[in-house]
Amino acid sequence: MTPKEYNIAVDQFSDNIFRFALKHLRNEMSAKDIVQETFTKVWAKHEEVNAEKVKSYLFTTAYHTIIDWVKKEGRSGDIENTQERSADVSINHDVKEVLNEALETLPKIQKSVVLLRDYEGYNYAEIADITSLSESQVKVYIFRARKALKEYIKRLDLVI
Repeated sequence: MTPKEYNIAVDQFSDNIFRFALKHLRNEMSAKDIVQETFTKVWAKHEEVNAEKVKSYLFTTAYHTIIDWVKKEGRSGDIENTQERSADVSINHDVKEVLNEALETLPKIQKSVVLLRDYEGYNYAEIADITSLSESQVKVYIFRARKALKEYIKRLDLVI
């Protein structure tokens, strides 16, 4: 990939990677750091990256960077940056907020594949490539995640 192609990739995909990281981390500063780290890693290997597959490569790098980031924050005991999950769900009529709360209840891999599929529009093969899963595993995780999201929202309907 040439420097010009790299710059085009930055322009085209930085917002998407930011949204992807923000949905995972729920912290704007951390999401910006993930975007920066992702593009730094890609630049270090820009000569090896195929420009036609840069989107997949970027999201794969971002995905692994997020995983490393979460592991590091969990080990360091940095309370400010780690999210505490609570079982108590406040009644909230804002659909977007309810969906975000529901996403937070999912295991990390299910959350990742749902975000890649439903928020970023990747197909199953691309998601499998990004997450190093088989296409069948991706389909199963997406099915289970959607089922869990549906159940979560149903429970809220009973409360409201």
